[in-house]
Amino acid sequence: MSIDYSALVADLAAEQDDLDRVLARLAPEHWELPTHAPGWAVRDQVAHLAFFDDQARLAIEDPAAFETVREAANARGPAFEQEYLARGRAMTPTGLYQWWRESSRKLAEAAARLTGSERLPWFGPSMGAASFVTARLMETWSHGLDVVDVVPFERPDTERLRHVAELGVRTRAYSYAVRGRTPPEAPVRVELVSPGGARWAFGPAEATDVIRGSATDFCRVVTQRRHLADTNLEVSGAAALEWMEIAQAFAGPPGPGRKPGEFRKEG
Repeated sequence: MSIDYSALVADLAAEQDDLDRVLARLAPEHWELPTHAPGWAVRDQVAHLAFFDDQARLAIEDPAAFETVREAANARGPAFEQEYLARGRAMTPTGLYQWWRESSRKLAEAAARLTGSERLPWFGPSMGAASFVTARLMETWSHGLDVVDVVPFERPDTERLRHVAELGVRTRAYSYAVRGRTPPEAPVRVELVSPGGARWAFGPAEATDVIRGSATDFCRVVTQRRHLADTNLEVSGAAALEWMEIAQAFAGPPGPGRKPGEFRKEG
C-alpha cells in the first residue's frame, strides 16, 4: 500500500493537537483520576506518552544513544517502567503537561525531517519510518482514550482512525506470535464504517470469516481498550472470533485486555 508519509506525519501532529485540547482543560484533580489500566492514573498515561515520545525522537536523531536506552530497559525490566512513571508522579500537573507537550511536538518535528524510507530502532524489532510514525499515532490515540474515558471532556474520533484500523489489521499475526501461537490460515475480512461515514474494507472479499462494525469499536478492541462484548462488532467465523479475543496492535508482551463490562465513563 502506498503511503503519503508527509500526510501521515501531519496526522500524528493533528492527533497530538486533539489530545492537547483535552489536557489543557484538566483541573489538578483530573490528573489523579484512576484510568481503566490498573494502577495508572491520568498522569501516568501522559507520562507514558511523554517518555516514549522522547525515546522515539532519540531513535530518529541519535540511534546509537537510543540503543543505550534500550539496553538499560532490557536490563532493568519492570523497574524501567516504574522509573519513568515515578518521574511523572513527582511533577506538578503543569510540569507534566509541559513535558508531554514539548516531547510530542519535538517528535513530530523530528519525524517530519525524515523521508519515510528510513528504518528506525525501537524496543522491539526495527521499523520503517511510516510504521514507526503510525505506531506513535496509535499510542497517542489509545493512551489519549484512556484519559478521555475518565475525564469530563470529549475527544471525538476522526478519519485519522484509519491508521489505527490498518495497524490493527496488519498486526493480526503478531497478536498470535507474541503469545507463541500460530494464526489459522483462514483469511479474515474486516468491513468498517469510519467516524465520518466512509466504508473501509480490509482482506479478501470472499473470506467467510468477517468482522463488521464501526471503526471506533474495532480500534478499541485491537488496542485492548474495550472487550469485544462491550462493542457492537459483528464477528462471523471461528478465526475472526479467535483473533478479536487476543488482538493486540501495540508492541510488547501479551496485554491482559479488558473484562466484559469494565468500561465506564466518569464525569
